[in-house]
Amino acid sequence: MHSTGFFQRSELTRTLWAFRREFAMVGLFSMLTNLLLLVPTIYMLQVFDRVMVSQNELTLLFMSLIALFLFVVMAFCEWTRSKVLVRTGVQLADRLDPRVFQASFAAHLGHLGAGATRAFGDLLQLRQFLTGHGIFALFDAPWTPIYLAVLFFLHPWLGAIALCFALAQVALVTFGHRRSVAPTEAANQANADARAYLQTKLRNVEVLEPMGMLLHLRPQWMRRNRRALAMQGAAQALTHRITAWSKFVRYSQQSLGLAAGALLVINGQLSPGEMIAANVLMTRTLTPIDQLVGTWRDFITARAAFARLEELLHTYPQRAAATAHIAPTGAIALRDVQAHAQGRDQPILRGVTLALEPGTINVILGPSGAGKSTLARCIIGVWPARSGEILLDGWPLEQWNRAELGPCLGYLPQDIELFEGSIAENIARFGNVDSGRVIAATRSADLHEMILHLPKGYDTPIGEAGALLSGGQRQRIGLARALYGHPVLVVLDEPNANLDDAGEAALVRAVSELRARRSTVVLVTHRPGILAIADRVIVLRDGCVERDGPRDAVLGPLASLP
Repeated sequence: MHSTGFFQRSELTRTLWAFRREFAMVGLFSMLTNLLLLVPTIYMLQVFDRVMVSQNELTLLFMSLIALFLFVVMAFCEWTRSKVLVRTGVQLADRLDPRVFQASFAAHLGHLGAGATRAFGDLLQLRQFLTGHGIFALFDAPWTPIYLAVLFFLHPWLGAIALCFALAQVALVTFGHRRSVAPTEAANQANADARAYLQTKLRNVEVLEPMGMLLHLRPQWMRRNRRALAMQGAAQALTHRITAWSKFVRYSQQSLGLAAGALLVINGQLSPGEMIAANVLMTRTLTPIDQLVGTWRDFITARAAFARLEELLHTYPQRAAATAHIAPTGAIALRDVQAHAQGRDQPILRGVTLALEPGTINVILGPSGAGKSTLARCIIGVWPARSGEILLDGWPLEQWNRAELGPCLGYLPQDIELFEGSIAENIARFGNVDSGRVIAATRSADLHEMILHLPKGYDTPIGEAGALLSGGQRQRIGLARALYGHPVLVVLDEPNANLDDAGEAALVRAVSELRARRSTVVLVTHRPGILAIADRVIVLRDGCVERDGPRDAVLGPLASLP
């Protein structure tokens, strides 16, 4: 079925279209506000041409009271439309924030990096434009023809002069839009790239500083930064030139409009009151266009943000409703799985087919670059560019509700990522902290006694990314987090990389406990100590399964592997 409207082209436009009543209300109050802006003009006409001639103070009093009342109504309309926009901005954030949050994480899994990080900045820019002065300028602009019509009614020459200046302002807006879109977007992109480059280096400052690498990386960042500054300066220079010409047109209009009115008064074609009122109205005629000139850069930025958000939400749509709501047993099946990566022609995994049974310890071996970590990520469903089927208890992973499935899975990546908070919160995955389960997980990871010796025990803050802990402590906390809640499927990628002998012994005990509870364990390792408890060994080479079978049947030929 074809789309039935413009605003159904994408998820983002449909969301914005859902607020059409609010924007229509803003348009209504904008109409009343602009209509009431004619009050000062009419008031001047009456004062100069009626009160000044009749010198009737009572007439002046009543006209002033009426004008004040209308000004109060105008202020109410201004306040109401601002309040509606503020409320709309909050509702828009409530509607889009969860989707952008989910899409941003999905984009990071897709290795988009900086583009995904910028998503909430784009949403903020779009929301600020739609609920700020930018939208006011768009609603006020259609009233320029009405003001022009009133000027033509006062005198055709006044309308013609105002029309010429309005066309000049429109030409400036059009010229500025055409000439500034590409430079502004390029400058914003260059600035974002420079910031992203710097942020990646700051995250690795402990490596850069001791080896003196900052001296070599600083020129690269300065080149990027200078390029961004040059492009931004060029875009701003164009903006300033357009703004300067806009001011020239506005000031010229005020003076020339007053001169034209004075000439018409001298020739008897206009009264002094009409001359003053016409000058005020002519200024008001160009105000909406001046607002457009002042907000066109915000419009360009918001339009670019809209395009990026639209692409993000289209690329990573809302997940389909889960069809599997049963408690999994941990049986995993991979059927002809291939995994790809950006910038790499050959797939990382090539036609991997496996079946892993509950209550088994499956060890994945192979040389570096064989695809072991990629296979681990595919098993838990976080590798985006893949084909083939990955089934959990016969259901595709995509059909499981992640919120329901998450507590049933445990995952320990190579790079342990802990989050700012307490040790207990990290182990409990920042959900409701179940003290019993937390202690059970730490005992399995042989971590309980060490935590009790910390100043605040389980409430000890670990700092951002676990910066206050050693590598071995981070690895054990990551292992306890993976074991929390007795998950039925546990994937451990190099879990003993930073462990001492005592830590590796604790790992062996923890894995054995998982097998006793009928959990499926997938363990990637280079160290042979854990092989003693393996039920099955899978050997990868060049993305393919080279050997697969019971431990004793596979371990014999392993000595020939590089």
